Amino acid sequence: MTPDRISAEGKFDAFENGEILLNKKKNHLPAMGWNSWNAFGSGNTEALTKIMADKFIELGLKDLGYEYVILDDGCYKDKRVDGKLSNDEVKFPSGFRALADYIHERGLKFGMYNDIGTNLCAGAEVGTCGHEDEDARSYIEWGVDFLKVDNCYYLWDNATFSNAENARYTFAPNIRAVKVGKQTIKCSEIGKNDAIFITGDRARCEGEFVTGIGTYDGTGPDASPVGPRSSELQIDFEASADGEVSVSVEYATAKKEGQGEWLQVSVDEKMFYDDFLEPTPSEDEFTWSKKIRITVRKGMNTLRLMNHRRQENTLNSYARLLRELNKANPDHDIIYSACEWGKTHPQNWAYKVCDSWRILNDITFRVGADGDPGHGAWVEDYTTSVTTQYNKAVIMDEFAGLDKGWNDPDMMMIGMNGLDMTQNKTHMVMWSMMNSPLMLGLDLRRVKKGDEIYNIITNKELIAINQDSLGIQAKRVYSSIGGERPDKEYIRDINRVDILCKPLSGNRFALSFINVSQEDKNETYSISINDLKKALGDKIGEGKSYSVKDVFTGDISENTTGVFEVRGLVACDNVTVIVAPMN
Repeated sequence: MTPDRISAEGKFDAFENGEILLNKKKNHLPAMGWNSWNAFGSGNTEALTKIMADKFIELGLKDLGYEYVILDDGCYKDKRVDGKLSNDEVKFPSGFRALADYIHERGLKFGMYNDIGTNLCAGAEVGTCGHEDEDARSYIEWGVDFLKVDNCYYLWDNATFSNAENARYTFAPNIRAVKVGKQTIKCSEIGKNDAIFITGDRARCEGEFVTGIGTYDGTGPDASPVGPRSSELQIDFEASADGEVSVSVEYATAKKEGQGEWLQVSVDEKMFYDDFLEPTPSEDEFTWSKKIRITVRKGMNTLRLMNHRRQENTLNSYARLLRELNKANPDHDIIYSACEWGKTHPQNWAYKVCDSWRILNDITFRVGADGDPGHGAWVEDYTTSVTTQYNKAVIMDEFAGLDKGWNDPDMMMIGMNGLDMTQNKTHMVMWSMMNSPLMLGLDLRRVKKGDEIYNIITNKELIAINQDSLGIQAKRVYSSIGGERPDKEYIRDINRVDILCKPLSGNRFALSFINVSQEDKNETYSISINDLKKALGDKIGEGKSYSVKDVFTGDISENTTGVFEVRGLVACDNVTVIVAPMN
């Protein structure tokens, strides 16, 4: 089985054109609700889900905008029945339609989970791949309002729980030389001959050949989300007339990260080859490909040797399910959440078909169970912490918006063990300012009206910031250890203070001073209205003075200088205010 042929609108060259596919609906604000995974892992049940739905009403969460109750992994039978998804009859004895009705009767919305691969991440052999039509009809019949779709056991990438040899699809072979017509250009000339060069920094020249032609794996925190995430080998050449010429490459294939078997060949944006090359006897043995005919125009042309299939295949797979949902019900308004862990840098393409997209692997692997709250962390080396997710999402504002969708740093860990109340409070601020989906992940039975957790997750000012009608993600306008572009620089060292600014409706804006560090900071941190306008332009209104409201205390003060400052921040704490210009 090989990947589908990708239509022009799903190609890498179309990622930046701003055009959505399959009539994806726009203007959804970030989703708010509860997901079962962090609280219960695969141990969620119908009874627990009903209790959570009832807690929405008891705690008043519904009235604050929390509306989605979402079943994560572990709710289906391990195998399909007559080709269809079906409920685990022990954990969900009444079936999914009955559970959806229970949730809908309370004015809430019902969400479910699946995977674009063959299996779910917990192992059940019920992924949507090859079953998109049946599954779409089931989700419509069950009254599903939200779909979280994962990326395990994916056929065409070396995804988690998949075969590492799938890199054969997602990387080009190593290339040592290229023939264009009668001219042979060696890759050893890179740096010496301006006509041959590598774009981006994923690929590199190793002596005589180029390796790594493809796209970074964004699953972990190593790769920045900003800037080119893919590399191509390009050759500029001049043609004396319009016509055809032949191209062949000297190559060596493998099935490993950085060296694959699939090559794409185009001239400028016109594709001429998009398929496997014949495998070579070993990864070190080079051979010449068959001739590939290309058309050229008189004058300068750019030959592109590349592999963007890591992103194109994944976009295509997510699009397949949306297409079938549209067929099953053209008027559906299902929120579609891509949970592919940032692997293929979905900030580049997911806006075309999805409402939100995960930016990294899970925020915690230490999920709870009935009676066990699970464990979260403020800082860890991998993705499993508040700060790892924040560090990446905070510079991704350019990719989010009402016309696109939302960066998703995963469901919140507020209320799990491992985070203190200061960290919980700042966690809520970060997700609210970044327009992240506000998905609670705790067992709601741990919450009582008026307690510390309740006061954090029901903070009306923070929810209003997240749900503001302008739908603009906050921009980082200052970092104490950053350079000249704090909104673009990927900073993983948490020993810092960040300042975020988020334009709001009514000519207002929110400011957050965030101590990302686990150490107290005694310095004074300030930002002026001129600095904010420089970063955000006319999205920031000016006044003769400013009304400043603290989102936690409710205190209102007047600022007459246009300089906003905070003197000292304890570890992991924040000061967040809503500012309104006054004339």
